[in-house]
Amino acid sequence: MASPRLTSLVASLPSTVPFTGPETLELQRGKPFSARIGANESSFGPAPSVLDAIRTEASEIWKYGDPENYELCHAIAAHHGVEPQNIMPGAGVDALLGLAVRQYVQDGDSVINSLGGYPTFNYHVAGYGGKLVTVPYINDKSDLDGLLDAACKKNAAILYLANPDNPMGTWHAGSDIQSFIERVPETTMLVLDEAYCETGPASAFPPFETDRPNILRMRTFSKAYGLAGIRCGYVVGSAETIKSFHKIRDHFAVNRLAQAAAIAALKDQAYLRDVVARIIAGRNRIAAIAKANGLSTIPSATNFVAIDCGEDGTFATAVLNGLIARDIFVRKPGAPLLDRCIRVSVGIEEQLDLFDAALPAALEEARKQAHTRKTA
Repeated sequence: MASPRLTSLVASLPSTVPFTGPETLELQRGKPFSARIGANESSFGPAPSVLDAIRTEASEIWKYGDPENYELCHAIAAHHGVEPQNIMPGAGVDALLGLAVRQYVQDGDSVINSLGGYPTFNYHVAGYGGKLVTVPYINDKSDLDGLLDAACKKNAAILYLANPDNPMGTWHAGSDIQSFIERVPETTMLVLDEAYCETGPASAFPPFETDRPNILRMRTFSKAYGLAGIRCGYVVGSAETIKSFHKIRDHFAVNRLAQAAAIAALKDQAYLRDVVARIIAGRNRIAAIAKANGLSTIPSATNFVAIDCGEDGTFATAVLNGLIARDIFVRKPGAPLLDRCIRVSVGIEEQLDLFDAALPAALEEARKQAHTRKTA
């Protein structure tokens, strides 16, 4: 029977998504997780003032949201000391990454990312026909010189860098990032993903340069602000660069509740500071749990910690599976060398208590499996 034809590009793509969500795993398991500490969400939640704003706006949900995001753009611009025309809100950084790739990547264009870097970006690159070129991490950090070298050699359409990094949590000093920005080829668009900026040191982030046409700095309300479920992020860029987003964006992507929540979140910086302090304490707690079990951790400027399980990726996967079997949802990097780690999000005390209780048994089980493999 005849049917409509997919484009050759879409037909060539794998039927996969970047992540398997915890909800999918819960359906497969037939029961919920006791500790959801794998998706880098903030289980501290948004500020009470943000929840109040959402409740107030809920009665107006029959209306479309403002397609120009006027109040939100002005609020974000004021927060960063830039102009509203330098701001493009969207339905989270993931959606904005897709819009960026759509604008700058044609079929066959080279795009640069770290090997093991954020997979959703790679997903969009594949979806628009780009050719992904990856650069290995060095000592668990993105290789700035290697990324630049690849961008120059490949005449890259886009160069992607996350600072702080996901999945490792490491970061580069702002002075190094500034030098990196200045060395990016003029014909390459730098996508600087700063989703975890609120949880990192201020010194890691150079000032905004809104006259530079080849950089898109992306930020989100999903992490420290505790609004992952509402889907709201934004780009900061030059006015001319931002203009091109209007040619292709979904004008109702940021719904009324998201607009109200984001504006309220920006107003409550005291709550944000409290959450960041709790995240730092949580990172320290995770590091202490790891140390008590004979493991080390990678220094982190994010709301998660990468724990080095001390062996190879097979061993770390066994630890991961052992935790999942004990109702603890965590994730791990998949790239070679990075895959020796598991990645644990900061959670509330009760969640970290459960992780603390489950880790020794998961490790013991993984060690027994490793011994069996070695003696087989």
